[in-house]
Formats: sequence, C-alpha cells, structure tokens
Amino acid sequence: MEPLQVPLKGDPGLTLEEMKRFVADHFEDFVNRKKPEVASANFSADFLGRDEPSGHQVGPEAAMAMMKAAYQKWPDLHVTIEDMISEGDKVMVRNTWRATDVISGKKIEFHGFVLSRFANRKIVERWATLTTPCEA
Repeated sequence: MEPLQVPLKGDPGLTLEEMKRFVADHFEDFVNRKKPEVASANFSADFLGRDEPSGHQVGPEAAMAMMKAAYQKWPDLHVTIEDMISEGDKVMVRNTWRATDVISGKKIEFHGFVLSRFANRKIVERWATLTTPCEA
C-alpha cells in the first residue's frame, strides 16, 4: 500500500482567532446549514481526512459524501461547539451533535473532538473522534 501524502506544512495565513472563526463558520455551513459544497472552498485540494468512515481520504469529496449521508439519516442534524482552542496551525473543537433518526424517530446525541490543521488559508488535514450516538 502506498503511503499517504500528507499536505505540506505552511503558514496558516490566518491568525489564531481567524482560524477559530473559520472553523466555527465551517461547522455552521457544513453541518447546520446543510451545505456540503463548502468543503470544496474550505478544504485544500490535497486535504487529508484522517478519520472518514471510509478510512483516510484525500480531497474534500469523501467529507462531502459523508455529510450528505448524514443529512439523509438525520435531517435535523445540528452541531454545537462547546469548546475551541487554537495553537500554531491547528484548531481543536469539542462539540455536541444532536439529531432525530429518520427511521426510528428517536432523538440522538453524540459528542466529538475535531482537530483541523491549516495552511494557506485552508484546512489541509483533519482528525475527528466521535462517540457512538445514544438516545438523548
């Protein structure tokens, strides 16, 4: 198997506060406003999604496909940012996800941590850890 090409490190091009605002806006559009296409604008062409359900993926397409599937399963999916810290070229978010399962009608909740790395004013790499959804 070929080793993954990790996007090169570079100047984030944003201050720590600008990176935090960028990530908050990204979650708002990508999840809460159900706009998967923002991944094409916010992620670099060589974006490395380290924790996609389909494994490591390069480019924004896998993240867009994952979110489109989530919108189908949980039409009212909403994420709340609980905490956010930034240092160097990274932003870490602790968040709570809430939704109603379209099949069962049950309200669910899960939690996660998402770490985004920036270069050249784009997210170039992301790690995500989510808990298993449980009834809210």
